[in-house]
Amino acid sequence: MTKDNNLLGRFDLDGIPPAPRGVPKIEVAFDIDANGILNVSAKDTSTGKSRNITIKNDKGRLSKEEIDRMLNEAEKYKDEDDKQRERINSRNQLEGYVFSVKQAAEEAGDKLSESDKKELASKCEDVLRWVDNNQLADKDEYERKLKDLQKDCTPFMMKIHQAPGSGSTGENRSKSAGGPTIEEVD
Repeated sequence: MTKDNNLLGRFDLDGIPPAPRGVPKIEVAFDIDANGILNVSAKDTSTGKSRNITIKNDKGRLSKEEIDRMLNEAEKYKDEDDKQRERINSRNQLEGYVFSVKQAAEEAGDKLSESDKKELASKCEDVLRWVDNNQLADKDEYERKLKDLQKDCTPFMMKIHQAPGSGSTGENRSKSAGGPTIEEVD
């Protein structure tokens, strides 16, 4: 986990315009040459702004013994780190779904009533409050919360994605579509 990392260097990629979560796209590239020199670059794809840093193994860096110790610890705690990574991924999935639902509701226009939009926003805010109050929840708890929210949001999402003037079932839509008839031929 990042808390166990050793800081090698730092640079800021600033000037990124404010945007909703997940919208800014940053390309990060790492390259280690034959001399052990690390080159890191980051570029904001929307503005084209980029920064880079070169990290050399100068004096004051980690010794061979420290590197060996860190590698041994990494192996020793691998299972624990994997569980932590899965837990964090589950939390990120839940938060990502919440933000996508909120965005879909905001962009729904007249496909959702104002009361539907408020209800969706309320459900999303409830989940975000739960996440804030349950920072140490395990993977299963986050997944259960995601499944519950998906179940609650499905009727609203169906309204958003339903074609204008179509019926409420797929069967009605296909019969009234007036498209070509497809026959299977052997």
